[in-house]
Amino acid sequence: MNYRKFGNTDLNVSEIGFGAWAIGGPAMAGDTPIGWGTVDDATSIKALLKAREQGVNFFDTADFYGLGHSEELIGEVFSTDSEVVLATKVGHRINDDGSIFMDYSKKHIIASCEGSLKRLKRETIDFYQLHTAKVTDLENGESIAALEQLKKQGKIRYWGVSLNTFDPHPEAAYLIGREMGQGFQLVLNILNQEALPIVSEAAGTGHGVIARMPFQFGLLTGKFTRDTRFPEDDHRKFRLPPEKLDALLGALDQVWPLAEKYGVSKGQLALSFVLGFEGVSTVIPGIRTPEQALQNTAGTVKLSKEDQAFLKSLYLSTFKALII
Repeated sequence: MNYRKFGNTDLNVSEIGFGAWAIGGPAMAGDTPIGWGTVDDATSIKALLKAREQGVNFFDTADFYGLGHSEELIGEVFSTDSEVVLATKVGHRINDDGSIFMDYSKKHIIASCEGSLKRLKRETIDFYQLHTAKVTDLENGESIAALEQLKKQGKIRYWGVSLNTFDPHPEAAYLIGREMGQGFQLVLNILNQEALPIVSEAAGTGHGVIARMPFQFGLLTGKFTRDTRFPEDDHRKFRLPPEKLDALLGALDQVWPLAEKYGVSKGQLALSFVLGFEGVSTVIPGIRTPEQALQNTAGTVKLSKEDQAFLKSLYLSTFKALII
């Protein structure tokens, strides 16, 4: 396992991290699934341990994943492992009517941090993120005041924002322009490269970058077919309806010859593309099983400048229109 410095912080993180949304298990916001379907806790624990065995030291979760269950599992497994770097998020909660409510008030952030610390069995969170906050939430001042207070109290070490999927630029620009925060989490993969300008800017300002969704909900692992269907409690049921799945799989036929060229799996190719950008500190594939932990830590390759440029050109010519 290779390690990279997280921006200008003193955190050294594994290039491959562990995205812990899926191990939170099924959860619902009213009639909307916010999890990845049914999971087995014993299997999730084995996945966490196997990833750690492979050198993974960075684990990313949120208080919203399984409504706290993902944090609980991580706390159970790594409560005594001081070398593990833990990142979590705050800002999403469920209203009494079952709807999702974005709450970046100082009161909510302070209370939620205490809840996360308890579930993670930690005295300090290494990297605390506002979960898809908007510029208006940052301008309000409450959220940043709360984060700075928590940092001063030693309850968090560093903070940043987990940026929106398709329009991450305004929030990143707000913090970079004011030299605030220490990092970002953003979506970056072969199919969705909208955040590449932020990666370049962050590299210049010393902000760490966590790249999430390297497989775009599993599409870039090559395991889906046009007949793949998702259960009702899996959010991909509405994110990847049959017609969209069909179009995306067809477009990816242009990508897969590169996996053969480099002698790697489709998933390894996807991870290699993301890690090809120097501004990326770590990439966090979602991991549910020990087998996936092994697959995702099997190694990456350095793509040639020409092949990296080819994949970037495919985004502009084809993928962008299909994803957005």
